[in-house]
Amino acid sequence: MGLSVGVSVCVAHAWGAKNMESVRRIVHTAMLTSVIAGGIVLFIGFFGCRTFLTWMGTPDNVIDQSTLYMRIYFLGMPFFLVYNFGAAILRALGDTQRPLLYLSLAGVLNVLLNLFFVLVLKMDVAGVALATIASQCLSAVLIVRCLMTSDGSYKLELKKLKIHPRKFRRILQ
Repeated sequence: MGLSVGVSVCVAHAWGAKNMESVRRIVHTAMLTSVIAGGIVLFIGFFGCRTFLTWMGTPDNVIDQSTLYMRIYFLGMPFFLVYNFGAAILRALGDTQRPLLYLSLAGVLNVLLNLFFVLVLKMDVAGVALATIASQCLSAVLIVRCLMTSDGSYKLELKKLKIHPRKFRRILQ
């Protein structure tokens, strides 16, 4: 979440300065960073969640179900970060409506899939976690589609994804 705030600040600063090349580099650095960071969080969370839950004092009678939920949930981390970084870019440019719309659509999907997985398929915590991942995937796809079909310096082009070291450092700051 903190990194997405850094993305927003950097994009807003470059946009305000009318430095469109900088905006382009920040967008591509940010989106690649979101995928890489999502993979790192996925890996650490997936393999470390039982240990983390034990450290937090999770009771023995729920630790297996908690671990299952967390492992499935962590599979969605790349989608979660892609949405957050992409939404930060749009918000920095003054577009707050589309990120809210995409998140709202994802929230509706989450509720519907929770009902389907739990009530119809009788999946309990695994179903709830899968519904969450599906909704995160939808919000990520919508935000990436929005950025890829945009005109101007904030257009996302997959072939231009690259970590620009100076932009990356600014995002971290």
